[in-house]
Amino acid sequence: MYEIDKKLEDLQKQGKPVLVSLIGAGQMGKDIVAQVECMVGMEIPIVVDLDTKTAVEAYRIAGYKGEVITTDDLLEAEKAILEGKKVATTNYKIAIEAKPIQVVIDATGSPEMGARVSLDCINHKKHIVMMNVECDITVGPILRQMAENAGIVYSLTAGDEPGSIIEVYRFAKALGFKVVAAGKGKNNPLNLYANPDDLKEKAEARNMSAKMLCEFVDGSKTMIEMAAVSNATGLVPDVRGMHGPTCNIEDLTKVFCRKDQGGILEKEGVVDFGIGNINPGVFVIVTTDHPRLIEGLVQRDMGEGPNYLLFRPYHLCSIETPITAAQAVLYGESTAHPMKKLTSECITVAKKDLKAGEVLDGIGEYCYRASIETAEVAREGNMLPIGLAKGAVLKCDVKTDEIITYDMVELNENSVLLQLRRIQDQMYR
Repeated sequence: MYEIDKKLEDLQKQGKPVLVSLIGAGQMGKDIVAQVECMVGMEIPIVVDLDTKTAVEAYRIAGYKGEVITTDDLLEAEKAILEGKKVATTNYKIAIEAKPIQVVIDATGSPEMGARVSLDCINHKKHIVMMNVECDITVGPILRQMAENAGIVYSLTAGDEPGSIIEVYRFAKALGFKVVAAGKGKNNPLNLYANPDDLKEKAEARNMSAKMLCEFVDGSKTMIEMAAVSNATGLVPDVRGMHGPTCNIEDLTKVFCRKDQGGILEKEGVVDFGIGNINPGVFVIVTTDHPRLIEGLVQRDMGEGPNYLLFRPYHLCSIETPITAAQAVLYGESTAHPMKKLTSECITVAKKDLKAGEVLDGIGEYCYRASIETAEVAREGNMLPIGLAKGAVLKCDVKTDEIITYDMVELNENSVLLQLRRIQDQMYR
């Protein structure tokens, strides 16, 4: 990304800014619109939301004072863009089909919508910035391959923890270090059985939905994010659900090392997380057996070894997302993307006793939580990917902490996500 600031300045001077559309104007989406309003060389002419008032609000919060057209008509939207106006719409296809648009950001958080948005982007050759990690861990490999075949970029976002971790990981690998572990600090207490009712007051105090907060507290978001890292790097969970020890920054190299070195790991090359003062940082722990490099690392206060910490003390979430959009257009590169097949799976685990006939709700709600497992073990156990769980109907009773499997549920056959997943499973098995 050399001179990315200069390249954006040049585009601004030429009157050819990167044109981005945003699907989903929630908390993260509003941050993106506000950040782009402060930038040069990039604009967001289209914002999509279920309620156009929310889309218009995103522009106003950002400080945009020009005219915002509300329409669900493609031609009217394209005309407005050419006239320098902004568009608020409920029709996500406009965000993809509008000719001037170069990049589409999916900030919906819905795996099903992520699949539909991505397929349309591929058909219309628009770069995809996938903030929807829940979709990525379910069908990311096939979407990434289809995007490459279409000559466009499919990318996870900078600033989200997977993107931030992978940036440090790529740095370490480029230098030839061996990666022992990669991970993040968890920023909420862990309660595997939390539900939105438990967190209503805390969520209101933080100006976020109780469902979103619950996805963090019950551990699902951490499992999903680290599965995305695993699928992009080939690093694996050391144990199902990862270790998640209580530790601080200064402890990381001593905790995330092999057991024969005094740590908790059975093997090297893993993803994990810690609960302590690590948040909002991310880390990659590396090692080398080269005496000269070891001497240099010690002299530069990286520790006494055998493991050394590469630590990024922040991740700015959606505030960094415009960098990924610019990177796609200017360099044809992703911030992060899955490899050709899944390394890890996020499996579905019951948070309470469930009855036959129940319809499973969404991630961060009442029925289930996510846990990470290797894709091979999950496949052998017929374990249900968490991205496919919403709307599934149980065929049998399920006990608290029991893993929900494919044969326990009836899935929605009209789901684009499900059809893509079946194709992915056949192609990459």
